[in-house]
Amino acid sequence: MSDGDGGPGRRRTSQATPLGEPVRAAGVVLLRPSSSSGPEVALIHRARRQDWSLPKGKLDPGEHTIVAAVRECEEETGIRPILGVPLPTQEYLAFGQRKTVDYWAATVGSVGEFAPNDEVDEVAWMSVDEACGRLTYPRDAELVRLAAATPATSPLILLRHASAMKRADYDGTDDARRPLTALGKDQARALVPILGAFGAESVHSSDTVRCRDTVRRYARAIGSEVHDEPALSERGYSEHPRRTAKRMLRLLCDPRPLVVCSHRPVLPTLVEVIAGLRITGPLDLEPRLPPGGFLVIHRSFGEGEEPTVLAVERHAS
Repeated sequence: MSDGDGGPGRRRTSQATPLGEPVRAAGVVLLRPSSSSGPEVALIHRARRQDWSLPKGKLDPGEHTIVAAVRECEEETGIRPILGVPLPTQEYLAFGQRKTVDYWAATVGSVGEFAPNDEVDEVAWMSVDEACGRLTYPRDAELVRLAAATPATSPLILLRHASAMKRADYDGTDDARRPLTALGKDQARALVPILGAFGAESVHSSDTVRCRDTVRRYARAIGSEVHDEPALSERGYSEHPRRTAKRMLRLLCDPRPLVVCSHRPVLPTLVEVIAGLRITGPLDLEPRLPPGGFLVIHRSFGEGEEPTVLAVERHAS
């Protein structure tokens, strides 16, 4: 299947894509509540292509796909989205070149101003049925129906701390004070827009310097504090592994969007607690993550119940 996506009218140009590698893009199915029986979805009309589409666009060089999805939605609609569950990645041909588009269901975060331009001349909110009938490409309609049928979720982002000084190179006597490297500080900066894309509003961290410094910038960006979690440190885990598991379960049952930063040796136990919840379908719960890597656990809450895990994402920072 092919379409005119990726043709003239882009506001930016991306680096040339090596032969055989797909063009990468990201976008959202943006939903809002309505007074009718179901949600409304935002569509964009692209004047030069004369089509109705979902907000999406190519990744800038070095840009994280999560950040690109938020940026493209904001540029094309004036609305900054909050990402929800991931949707199936689309793969197709655009002007003879392979293209992959990562999608998320999303809700309205903040609303700016939309100004028609030579790329997008109209943004329209429609019912799901109306949107599916208006969309130019059937694959987009499939995503809309899937997103609209997905229950509301709240993310818990389980993060391994960013790159830290090696133990062998650290002269201090207290390993809890071992700092981030220059690379780790760069990873911490890069995490700020990524964590913000999911609307994380409560920040929890092992009480070590390397964990706290991984999330401190993000906490500052949202005007929050970093909540120390001694039970999620390596020392806390080695002394009381059951306490670590119990604390993780309590965090999983907190319905707020959370960030939880811990250590490589502790992650298998934390993931084991996640695996003990109700889970819909096969999910990737492999605990091994690179420094600054994270899992996004999308939880659905019923009244008085432990959450159900609807989706899990795995990313590097």
